[in-house]
Amino acid sequence: MTLGWLGAVLLGLGTFAGDDPAVERTEDVIYGRKYGTALTLDVFRPKENANGLGLIFVVSGGWFSAHEAIRFQPFIEPFVKRGYTVFAVVHGSQPKFTIPEILEDLHRAVRFIRHHAAEYGVDPERLGIYGGSAGGHLSLMQGTAGKAGDPAAKDPVERASSRVAAVACFFPPTDFLNYGKPGENALGRGILEGFQAPFEFTERDPKRNVLVRIDDEDRRNEIGREISPVNHVTKDDPPVLIIHGDADQLVPIQQAELFGEACRREGVPFKLIVKPGASHGWPGMEKDVESLADWFDEHLAGHRTHSP
Repeated sequence: MTLGWLGAVLLGLGTFAGDDPAVERTEDVIYGRKYGTALTLDVFRPKENANGLGLIFVVSGGWFSAHEAIRFQPFIEPFVKRGYTVFAVVHGSQPKFTIPEILEDLHRAVRFIRHHAAEYGVDPERLGIYGGSAGGHLSLMQGTAGKAGDPAAKDPVERASSRVAAVACFFPPTDFLNYGKPGENALGRGILEGFQAPFEFTERDPKRNVLVRIDDEDRRNEIGREISPVNHVTKDDPPVLIIHGDADQLVPIQQAELFGEACRREGVPFKLIVKPGASHGWPGMEKDVESLADWFDEHLAGHRTHSP
């Protein structure tokens, strides 16, 4: 498994931040640990004209995440040039980890960044998040299902909220049980048959202390609803931008439309930019990153739109 569209764009077009003397890059910051493995992020900070705002870049394609996919261009540079500090988050990757486990990594990452906001010179109440495809799905889940911190937690990071103040993303899955059409189940099947590993949900058998695959269809569907952002939209959610091609065969544009309908019902600020004839990624896509930056400028810079 590779990063697919994300890897092609990032690895084909990207350069390291070390190529730009105006940017300070800190690699492999440990934001958490799981099963003895470190979870890391890279921090990109402008050396001049920082605007005091932080953006979380979810490095994910097909729910596969890897440090080597982090490149300065084209999905980080436009934001840093505008003064944003960007946190490129690598999550626990499939096929080892499933989507529910990956979502916990994102909660941890946002909490870590918020807890250390002063050290990075960013406002903890104005954090944005972005990504594409699976990274877009994870961004939407953070926007709609972010959690309050636990004030009684021994770990001070866990006392921080994992909510964000704005979301922008490319072609995200939003409803795995109505995927492309009503009632279409895509939990590692149908259109997403080639992505079975992140949907191999498990639960712990306390008697044998082993993880057991969940085969019960009702329970699988319950988890499918839990990991679908469309089911978490509420009136207090942050503003959302989605850019989606209307010829996308992997993530149908119907997914963006469903999410937009949910936002409108709840009164959540939402914008959909449709790319006519575009599939799952398109030539010149890096230019559309500027639209994401414009969105964050509008909804993060200068005022607070969503306080954790």
